Amino acid sequence: MPGYRKLSRPSDQRRAILRNQVTALLWNGRIETTEARAKEVRAIAEKLITIAMKDHASTTTSTRQKNNDKGQRTTITTRVDSPEKLHARRQIMAYLYDVKEKRKDDESKSDYKERTAKIKHPVVEKVFNEIAPKYDKLREENKAAGGYTRILKLGPRRGDAAEMVILELV
Repeated sequence: MPGYRKLSRPSDQRRAILRNQVTALLWNGRIETTEARAKEVRAIAEKLITIAMKDHASTTTSTRQKNNDKGQRTTITTRVDSPEKLHARRQIMAYLYDVKEKRKDDESKSDYKERTAKIKHPVVEKVFNEIAPKYDKLREENKAAGGYTRILKLGPRRGDAAEMVILELV
């Protein structure tokens, strides 16, 4: 007996559904789905958040000399991910789908391109810059790990009576 739910799908479809729902959960903060899918998504999302929490603050500073346009020597200081954070980032990128950041209503095309030019993987950036620090702070306050998601039951779905739930980040 496997340690996961088959969700009445072949393995490639099941993996794609779960990846899609985990990505949507981390990007939007909440999703509405069936109870069985929510329990699988919860387990995966909590593992990814835990990976990000371990290394979200691991950065090093790097300085280097560079000649500018006038031939003058300048020193550039940059923040670089540590090898541990880079490994965690790549693990999370391997699982999540890339989602493009949406353009704001009052934003022009050029402003949108300028704002999103440096962000290659918005979902991964959100996990490392917003979600992981938030839960790391909560973990320090409460002295408890895990429990980053909540399942709220909605009742049966009309048509097939599948139990529907809202899965959200706490």
